[in-house]
Amino acid sequence: MALLEVEGVTRQFGGLPAVDNLSFDVREGEILGIIGPNGAGKTTLLNLISALLPVTAGVIRLRGVAITGLPPHTIAGMGVARTFQIVKPLKGLTVRENVAVGAMFGRRAGGLPTRPALAAADEVVEFVGLGPKGAAAVTSLTIADRKRLELARALAMEPALLLLDEVMAGLNATEVEWAMGLIQQVNRRGITILVIEHVMKAIMGISHRILALQHGRRIALEAPREVAADPQVIEAYLGRGYAARRRAGP
Repeated sequence: MALLEVEGVTRQFGGLPAVDNLSFDVREGEILGIIGPNGAGKTTLLNLISALLPVTAGVIRLRGVAITGLPPHTIAGMGVARTFQIVKPLKGLTVRENVAVGAMFGRRAGGLPTRPALAAADEVVEFVGLGPKGAAAVTSLTIADRKRLELARALAMEPALLLLDEVMAGLNATEVEWAMGLIQQVNRRGITILVIEHVMKAIMGISHRILALQHGRRIALEAPREVAADPQVIEAYLGRGYAARRRAGP
């Protein structure tokens, strides 16, 4: 069953499409990876789903209900949470308090008051491995810990659909392995995940299906192995010359 449906969605900037008549669905309980060269429209797509940008044309549905045109806070309350490429924690708050903000404005009708929100934050902070740093100022965190915090704040919203935008960018090999395992744990909790990632080992290792984009258009939507061998995907990443030589054989 589709949790999210994107049907004929276009987003134009000055007449140029960043997302171009795009259609796909996200199945309940899956991890759907999104890949594509820089400028393929990946982050723009997440911005459209979360309503940070309005669509130019098309419709987006969550559990069959059109969410196109709804404000971001309404969509968040319906169960959609996201992270951002550039992590911007609330600097005047501790790690725990940052996560509590997610609980206050998340999926539960009306959000949570302060004390229950802090209790919910404690559980999520432990889950992502930041327990010993719950009382720390966010300015003291490493890049890897800021990524954990960004994920924790989104999880505190109790989403049905989690949108992850390059949560592994800037991490070393060990930290990437940690992030892969954590995303899979989140998915096993029943949360559907739509994830953008440039680390091919990671995106291929955690995704059930891969959506490949180029110039805002869908060029493949298959299992990771099939996408990795798709001629259009190879051409998009490595160029026409390489793709032609590959088709010609060794």
